[in-house]
Amino acid sequence: MLKYPYLVLDHDDTVVQSEKTVNFPYFVHILNKFRPGATITMEEYAHGCFHIGFAEMCREKYGFTDQELVEEYKGWKEYIRNHIPAPFPGIERVIHRQKELGGKICVVSHSCQENITRDYLAHFGILPDDIFGWDLPEELRKPSSYPLQQIMKKYSCRPDELLVVDDMKLAHQMAAPLGVSVAFAGWGRAEFPELSRQMKEICNFSFDSPEQLEHFLFDDLTGVI
Repeated sequence: MLKYPYLVLDHDDTVVQSEKTVNFPYFVHILNKFRPGATITMEEYAHGCFHIGFAEMCREKYGFTDQELVEEYKGWKEYIRNHIPAPFPGIERVIHRQKELGGKICVVSHSCQENITRDYLAHFGILPDDIFGWDLPEELRKPSSYPLQQIMKKYSCRPDELLVVDDMKLAHQMAAPLGVSVAFAGWGRAEFPELSRQMKEICNFSFDSPEQLEHFLFDDLTGVI
Protein backbone atom coordinates (compact mmCIF):
# COMPACT_ATOMS: atom_id res chain seq x y z
CA MET A 1 0.00 0.00 0.00
CA LEU A 2 1.32 3.42 -0.93
CA LYS A 3 2.34 5.75 1.87
CA TYR A 4 0.52 8.57 0.05
CA PRO A 5 -1.92 7.38 -2.63
CA TYR A 6 -2.43 10.98 -3.82
CA LEU A 7 0.78 12.82 -4.68
CA VAL A 8 0.12 16.53 -5.21
CA LEU A 9 2.99 18.03 -7.17
CA ASP A 10 3.81 21.63 -7.89
CA HIS A 11 5.21 22.12 -11.40
CA ASP A 12 7.67 25.02 -11.73
CA ASP A 13 10.91 24.35 -9.88
CA THR A 14 9.54 21.19 -8.34
CA VAL A 15 9.15 19.04 -11.46
CA VAL A 16 10.71 21.25 -14.16
CA GLN A 17 13.57 23.75 -13.97
CA SER A 18 11.69 26.77 -15.22
CA GLU A 19 12.37 29.78 -13.01
CA LYS A 20 15.86 30.56 -14.26
CA THR A 21 15.42 29.40 -17.86
CA VAL A 22 11.86 30.53 -18.68
CA ASN A 23 9.83 32.47 -16.15
CA PHE A 24 12.38 35.00 -14.91
CA PRO A 25 13.78 35.88 -18.38
CA TYR A 26 10.26 36.42 -19.68
CA PHE A 27 9.32 38.60 -16.72
CA VAL A 28 12.39 40.77 -17.27
CA HIS A 29 11.20 41.23 -20.86
CA ILE A 30 7.62 42.11 -19.92
CA LEU A 31 8.72 44.40 -17.09
CA ASN A 32 10.83 46.39 -19.54
CA LYS A 33 7.81 46.62 -21.84
CA PHE A 34 5.27 47.68 -19.18
CA ARG A 35 7.59 49.63 -16.85
CA PRO A 36 10.62 50.88 -18.84
CA GLY A 37 13.52 51.53 -16.51
CA ALA A 38 12.27 49.21 -13.74
CA THR A 39 14.64 46.41 -12.80
CA ILE A 40 14.48 43.15 -10.89
CA THR A 41 17.13 40.63 -9.89
CA MET A 42 16.74 36.87 -9.87
CA GLU A 43 16.79 36.94 -6.06
CA GLU A 44 14.10 39.64 -5.88
CA TYR A 45 11.93 37.66 -8.27
CA ALA A 46 12.32 34.46 -6.26
CA HIS A 47 11.62 36.18 -2.95
CA GLY A 48 8.54 37.98 -4.33
CA CYS A 49 7.02 34.81 -5.70
CA PHE A 50 7.88 32.95 -2.49
CA HIS A 51 6.37 35.37 -0.01
CA ILE A 52 3.29 36.75 -1.76
CA GLY A 53 2.97 34.99 -5.10
CA PHE A 54 3.60 36.18 -8.63
CA ALA A 55 0.39 38.15 -9.23
CA GLU A 56 0.60 40.05 -5.94
CA MET A 57 4.27 40.81 -6.55
CA CYS A 58 3.34 42.34 -9.90
CA ARG A 59 0.61 44.43 -8.28
CA GLU A 60 2.40 45.52 -5.12
CA LYS A 61 5.89 46.19 -6.42
CA TYR A 62 5.24 47.28 -10.00
CA GLY A 63 1.63 48.45 -9.99
CA PHE A 64 0.42 46.03 -12.67
CA THR A 65 -3.24 46.44 -13.53
CA ASP A 66 -5.54 43.46 -14.00
CA GLN A 67 -5.39 44.03 -17.76
CA GLU A 68 -1.59 44.04 -17.70
CA LEU A 69 -1.62 40.77 -15.79
CA VAL A 70 -3.86 39.29 -18.49
CA GLU A 71 -1.51 40.55 -21.20
CA GLU A 72 1.52 39.22 -19.29
CA TYR A 73 -0.11 35.80 -19.06
CA LYS A 74 -0.96 35.69 -22.77
CA GLY A 75 2.59 36.65 -23.71
CA TRP A 76 4.06 34.12 -21.30
CA LYS A 77 1.94 31.34 -22.82
CA GLU A 78 3.33 32.18 -26.25
CA TYR A 79 6.88 32.38 -24.91
CA ILE A 80 6.78 29.05 -23.10
CA ARG A 81 5.53 27.23 -26.20
CA ASN A 82 9.03 27.61 -27.60
CA HIS A 83 10.94 27.37 -24.32
CA ILE A 84 10.45 23.94 -22.75
CA PRO A 85 12.08 23.59 -19.32
CA ALA A 86 13.99 20.42 -18.50
CA PRO A 87 12.82 18.19 -15.63
CA PHE A 88 14.89 17.78 -12.49
CA PRO A 89 16.93 14.57 -12.70
CA GLY A 90 15.21 11.82 -10.76
CA ILE A 91 11.72 13.30 -10.62
CA GLU A 92 10.61 11.03 -13.46
CA ARG A 93 11.20 7.98 -11.23
CA VAL A 94 8.96 9.43 -8.52
CA ILE A 95 6.19 10.11 -11.03
CA HIS A 96 6.41 6.75 -12.77
CA ARG A 97 6.64 4.71 -9.57
CA GLN A 98 3.64 6.51 -8.09
CA LYS A 99 1.57 5.69 -11.17
CA GLU A 100 2.85 2.11 -11.57
CA LEU A 101 1.89 1.35 -7.98
CA GLY A 102 -1.66 2.57 -8.49
CA GLY A 103 -1.32 6.06 -7.07
CA LYS A 104 -2.55 9.35 -8.44
CA ILE A 105 -0.51 12.33 -9.66
CA CYS A 106 -2.32 15.62 -9.08
CA VAL A 107 -0.70 18.89 -10.15
CA VAL A 108 -1.42 22.11 -8.26
CA SER A 109 0.59 24.87 -9.85
CA HIS A 110 0.76 28.44 -11.07
CA SER A 111 1.55 27.10 -14.53
CA CYS A 112 -1.30 26.60 -16.98
CA GLN A 113 -2.79 23.30 -18.04
CA GLU A 114 -1.44 23.59 -21.58
CA ASN A 115 2.23 23.62 -20.62
CA ILE A 116 1.83 21.18 -17.73
CA THR A 117 0.32 18.56 -20.04
CA ARG A 118 2.95 19.35 -22.69
CA ASP A 119 5.79 18.87 -20.20
CA TYR A 120 4.40 15.62 -18.78
CA LEU A 121 3.91 14.11 -22.22
CA ALA A 122 7.31 15.30 -23.46
CA HIS A 123 9.32 14.23 -20.42
CA PHE A 124 7.37 11.38 -18.83
CA GLY A 125 5.00 10.03 -21.49
CA ILE A 126 1.97 10.31 -19.21
CA LEU A 127 -0.62 12.87 -18.16
CA PRO A 128 -1.42 13.86 -14.56
CA ASP A 129 -4.71 12.60 -13.18
CA ASP A 130 -5.76 16.13 -12.20
CA ILE A 131 -4.48 19.64 -12.88
CA PHE A 132 -5.34 22.79 -10.93
CA GLY A 133 -3.35 25.60 -12.50
CA TRP A 134 -3.31 29.26 -13.46
CA ASP A 135 -6.34 28.69 -15.69
CA LEU A 136 -8.53 28.73 -12.56
CA PRO A 137 -10.03 31.99 -11.33
CA GLU A 138 -7.45 33.72 -9.13
CA GLU A 139 -9.44 33.18 -5.94
CA LEU A 140 -9.35 29.39 -6.51
CA ARG A 141 -5.64 29.09 -7.26
CA LYS A 142 -3.04 28.11 -4.70
CA PRO A 143 -2.83 29.27 -1.87
CA SER A 144 -6.59 28.66 -1.84
CA SER A 145 -7.38 25.23 -0.40
CA TYR A 146 -9.85 24.68 -3.25
CA PRO A 147 -7.60 22.32 -5.29
CA LEU A 148 -7.04 20.00 -2.35
CA GLN A 149 -10.71 20.12 -1.40
CA GLN A 150 -11.62 19.10 -4.95
CA ILE A 151 -9.13 16.23 -4.93
CA MET A 152 -10.47 14.90 -1.63
CA LYS A 153 -14.05 15.26 -2.86
CA LYS A 154 -13.37 13.54 -6.19
CA TYR A 155 -11.54 10.55 -4.68
CA SER A 156 -13.28 10.45 -1.27
CA CYS A 157 -9.88 10.48 0.40
CA ARG A 158 -8.61 11.67 3.75
CA PRO A 159 -6.09 14.49 4.31
CA ASP A 160 -3.49 11.97 5.49
CA GLU A 161 -3.65 10.21 2.12
CA LEU A 162 -2.32 13.31 0.32
CA LEU A 163 1.22 14.69 0.22
CA VAL A 164 1.90 18.08 -1.32
CA VAL A 165 5.39 18.47 -2.81
CA ASP A 166 6.32 22.08 -3.48
CA ASP A 167 9.18 24.59 -3.30
CA MET A 168 7.11 27.61 -2.21
CA LYS A 169 5.38 28.86 0.95
CA LEU A 170 1.98 29.19 -0.77
CA ALA A 171 1.73 25.39 -0.68
CA HIS A 172 1.84 25.42 3.12
CA GLN A 173 -0.84 28.11 3.22
CA MET A 174 -3.00 25.92 0.98
CA ALA A 175 -2.48 22.64 2.82
CA ALA A 176 -2.24 23.57 6.52
CA PRO A 177 -5.94 24.49 7.02
CA LEU A 178 -6.91 21.00 5.82
CA GLY A 179 -4.30 19.07 7.76
CA VAL A 180 -2.53 17.93 4.58
CA SER A 181 1.23 17.33 4.89
CA VAL A 182 3.72 19.28 2.78
CA ALA A 183 7.14 18.08 1.63
CA PHE A 184 9.61 20.81 0.72
CA ALA A 185 11.16 20.24 -2.72
CA GLY A 186 14.53 21.59 -1.61
CA TRP A 187 16.16 20.89 -4.95
CA GLY A 188 14.13 23.77 -6.41
CA ARG A 189 15.40 26.34 -3.88
CA ALA A 190 19.06 25.24 -3.62
CA GLU A 191 20.33 28.69 -4.63
CA PHE A 192 18.29 30.48 -1.96
CA PRO A 193 19.33 29.27 1.51
CA GLU A 194 17.12 31.72 3.41
CA LEU A 195 14.01 30.57 1.55
CA SER A 196 15.06 26.97 2.11
CA ARG A 197 15.47 27.59 5.83
CA GLN A 198 11.97 29.04 6.07
CA MET A 199 10.45 26.12 4.17
CA LYS A 200 12.20 23.56 6.35
CA GLU A 201 10.74 25.25 9.42
CA ILE A 202 7.13 25.15 8.25
CA CYS A 203 6.93 21.95 6.18
CA ASN A 204 6.33 18.45 7.51
CA PHE A 205 9.18 16.98 5.48
CA SER A 206 12.14 18.29 3.51
CA PHE A 207 14.15 16.68 0.73
CA ASP A 208 17.28 17.88 -1.03
CA SER A 209 16.76 15.77 -4.15
CA PRO A 210 14.03 13.85 -5.97
CA GLU A 211 15.95 10.69 -5.07
CA GLN A 212 15.45 11.40 -1.35
CA LEU A 213 11.73 11.89 -1.97
CA GLU A 214 11.61 8.60 -3.89
CA HIS A 215 13.21 6.71 -0.99
CA PHE A 216 10.79 8.31 1.48
CA LEU A 217 7.74 7.39 -0.59
CA PHE A 218 8.59 3.89 -1.69
CA ASP A 219 11.40 2.24 0.29
CA ASP A 220 9.15 0.79 2.98
CA LEU A 221 6.71 -0.83 0.55
CA THR A 222 6.85 -4.59 0.97
CA GLY A 223 7.69 -6.46 -2.19
CA VAL A 224 8.27 -3.34 -4.27
CA ILE A 225 11.51 -3.13 -6.24
